[in-house]
Amino acid sequence: MDKENLAKEWKRFLNLCTKMDSAQQFEKLFTLFLTPAERDDLALRLALVKELLKEEKTQREIAADLGVSIAKITRGANMLKTTPP
Repeated sequence: MDKENLAKEWKRFLNLCTKMDSAQQFEKLFTLFLTPAERDDLALRLALVKELLKEEKTQREIAADLGVSIAKITRGANMLKTTPP
């Protein structure tokens, strides 16, 4: 599938998410669409972003606390720089 169609499908997925009324519905949706490993990755990404936004620890400390590579933390930090407040 080309990038344009992938972008359209991503928007369709986001539109589907807007129709969810509860955490239970989101959980069912994400259980359908994501593997357990992908759900774990999202949970880890959330923890990573939360720690970066707190600005209380260095990237190396966050990496050690979360058990991930410094490269993963750096990628997360770089993505935050491209996101509006």
